[in-house]
Amino acid sequence: MRPAARRAGAAGGLLGLVAAGVAVGLAAEQRTVGQSRRRPDPEAREPFFRLPADRVRRVVAEDGVPLHVEEVGPADAPLTVVLCHGYTQQMAVWHYQRQELAADGRTRLVLWDQRSHGRSGRGRADSATIDQLGRDLLAVLEATAPRGPVVLVGHSMGGMTVMALADQRPDLFGTRVVGVGLVGTSAGKLAEVTFGMPAAVTPLSRAVLPWLTRGARQRPELFERGRRLGTDLAYVLSRRIAFGSAEVSPSHVELVEKMLADTPVDVVAEFYDTFVDHDKLAALDVLRGVEVLVLCGSEDRLTPLDHSRAIAAALPDARLVVVEGAGHMVQLERASLVTLHLRDLVRRAAARTPAA
Repeated sequence: MRPAARRAGAAGGLLGLVAAGVAVGLAAEQRTVGQSRRRPDPEAREPFFRLPADRVRRVVAEDGVPLHVEEVGPADAPLTVVLCHGYTQQMAVWHYQRQELAADGRTRLVLWDQRSHGRSGRGRADSATIDQLGRDLLAVLEATAPRGPVVLVGHSMGGMTVMALADQRPDLFGTRVVGVGLVGTSAGKLAEVTFGMPAAVTPLSRAVLPWLTRGARQRPELFERGRRLGTDLAYVLSRRIAFGSAEVSPSHVELVEKMLADTPVDVVAEFYDTFVDHDKLAALDVLRGVEVLVLCGSEDRLTPLDHSRAIAAALPDARLVVVEGAGHMVQLERASLVTLHLRDLVRRAAARTPAA
């Protein structure tokens, strides 16, 4: 392989891992991962990408991008819950909540893949912004829940998507939108996140990341090749950065790793700038008129707990839940607890509207 290709390949491997964060002490971590993979995994048979849907539809965004949408539960349910996933993820991250929240037969769930993720269509590079995702969420709402009360739940980038919609359409909140769940997300200042790295390494990563994203946009094929060569390391980093506990199910780590691998490397790069620029703290005022849950794992390295505390400080009536020991993928790592708090959010939101 030529030196330039080797450099691009190595950088591609690093960029693919950066989407899940950067970690230290990987040799010891790999030994631990090898041991955990050999233990029995009760989640090994979970059909993460194969859950049935009552209705599947394609919603076309304002710029023509088709968005893959699935509905679970009665079409005439008195309340609709919309679940929005995060960066380099798919609707499969809501696997457990999808099953449990719809089990009562009275709630309709709407799940969708964000543009350029999962089974949704690819957007232009310049549409990879939080604000565009907010407009996409509006298109999903207008197509799937044109009437009736709605609860919006977003994880990570999905939470930012909800904030973008609040910024763009404040008239919907307190009227149509009666509840909001913000899980492992941030209202801004993401450029300051260290991913759990030592202070001495952080300045280097901040200098390297913009260079990597530019390279990935210009030569995605070389970066994809390098990322494929680093799959073992990707598993190690996915486990360390996305989860808080060393006892996490290998199947959950593999789910996160697969979703990242399924996201084209240039899409990973295209969204980088929008996180650096993301600032929706002022938009949180719009949420004062609805029931709000702010939930975060205490060991979240991607959107650290301080970001959730800042959101809760701006919303004094919100319920802040800190899940001790959990990381960024808290809805997988502590599925039952997250579902319990989402049920409570839905109950509180439903109480605001007699029809629900």
